[in-house]
Amino acid sequence: MIKDIFQTGKTVLSCEVFPPKRNDDMYTIFKTLDEIQSYHPDFISVTYGAGGGTSKKTSTIAAYIQNICEIEALAHLTSVAMNETFLRQMVQELNSKGVHNILALRGDQPKDMSDEDFQKRCFHHASDIIPIIRDAASDICIAAACYPEKHPESASVEEDLNYLKLKADTGVNFFITQMFFDNSKFLAFREQARAHGIQTPITAGIMPITSAKQIGTSVQLSGSSIPTELSNLFAKYADNPEDMRKAGIDYAIRQINHLIEEQVDGIHLYTMNKSDTTREIFDQIHITR
Repeated sequence: MIKDIFQTGKTVLSCEVFPPKRNDDMYTIFKTLDEIQSYHPDFISVTYGAGGGTSKKTSTIAAYIQNICEIEALAHLTSVAMNETFLRQMVQELNSKGVHNILALRGDQPKDMSDEDFQKRCFHHASDIIPIIRDAASDICIAAACYPEKHPESASVEEDLNYLKLKADTGVNFFITQMFFDNSKFLAFREQARAHGIQTPITAGIMPITSAKQIGTSVQLSGSSIPTELSNLFAKYADNPEDMRKAGIDYAIRQINHLIEEQVDGIHLYTMNKSDTTREIFDQIHITR
């Protein structure tokens, strides 16, 4: 399981994919995974739609990663639209397919969920589902999310760290951060977490910005601050998509190599299902494989 990889003392290298919206695009994601597999990441995570619409695809893709690619699979479980019965069923289904690593998430309010239903949801925090996941499977590794620049709903950094400590105390084996673009923010957060008594491994989530579209969607949704160096790249290459892509990949590579120098526990690459981007980055990071 993934928790055992963190015990080796090396920098754990991983990446994320997401299920396609169309069923007939499943072949494409399997092809992408076959390509990523050749780069030998330590694990690959697969996302889960907030409303549960991709639950079957998530378990199918996770099983492909685990059993065909022979790489540890990390299946996301987003609880915002779940009840306990469905949560236990999903854990058991994954377990039956050989998937023993789960990323426990609350998730954002789905577009088709009313405010009233959102307030009445069964699980208000990711920490609510961690004990249930652990009870539903005898042999399980649980990951959770963390936010270098504070969760948008937390009133303060201190409150956010208290929630993170609660997750750690419920048995989380490692954390994966929200994407960030300023390493100083991550390093300060890591120091604060350790001072708060959180010794759980923290993997740094990195997203290469390869197009102007990402600037308007992923970056804004993450709530992450944009350092001057990166904003200057946006301005310089906004009208040149190919140069923008190269500059974004180069920025991510430099960001990752600096984090490795700072002895980060792990690097988690948000690939956006792009195997070519994954290859270019994996080929140029200074990590012992």
